[in-house]
Amino acid sequence: MEIRASTVLPAKRENIELQTGDGLTLVGELALPQRDPVATLVCLHPLPTHGGMMDSHLLRKASFRLPALADLAVLRFNTRGTASERGTSQGAFGDGEGERFDVAAALEYADFHDLPRPWLVGWSFGTELALKWGRDPLVEGAILLSPPLRRATDADLDAWAEFGRPLTALVPEFDDYLRPEEAAKRFARVPQAEVVGVDGAKHLWVGEPYVRIVLTEIVRRINPGALPLPTEVPTGV
Repeated sequence: MEIRASTVLPAKRENIELQTGDGLTLVGELALPQRDPVATLVCLHPLPTHGGMMDSHLLRKASFRLPALADLAVLRFNTRGTASERGTSQGAFGDGEGERFDVAAALEYADFHDLPRPWLVGWSFGTELALKWGRDPLVEGAILLSPPLRRATDADLDAWAEFGRPLTALVPEFDDYLRPEEAAKRFARVPQAEVVGVDGAKHLWVGEPYVRIVLTEIVRRINPGALPLPTEVPTGV
């Protein structure tokens, strides 16, 4: 059976709630592999005022595929004031500032539930949250999809450089906000940063070929032994 955009592979899926330090309840989902996970993706979604949520397609497809294909746990959640099919998180959009408590709540959940090796995977607005608020000792590294570097400043990049954890930016060739050449200049101040330009891609990564590139690059950094990711699975799986 070919893995298609709508394919959902086996995982142990659980609706979860996160409690923030400022008293809000956020809704989310944890998808676990059938055996012990080797690492955890903590997913930070795109801008909620422009439709971003925990079900934004790259994050949803990561949760549908990577527990089965790469033994990764995938934690997705709606930041404050964000709604999806799972429900609506309490609070109101904080323009990247109040969301510092949301990032902390997700990492606290991962720690309390002994989820191994947390990596932040941010997309667009989510990359800003990762850079600004993700410098937690629990975090092994971050993967940034379509980073705009608007709310996240050079000071945040300098702080990540000092943090010292791996940082990979996947930058679409035709991104609306930051393209590979400029991204390479901006991220040069982070010695451990890697900028990967993706030919033909756009900010929203529409199309199965680009989804597969993104998921492959995530796995390459976190569990390379699981590569290459299969494009087919046995019928009935």
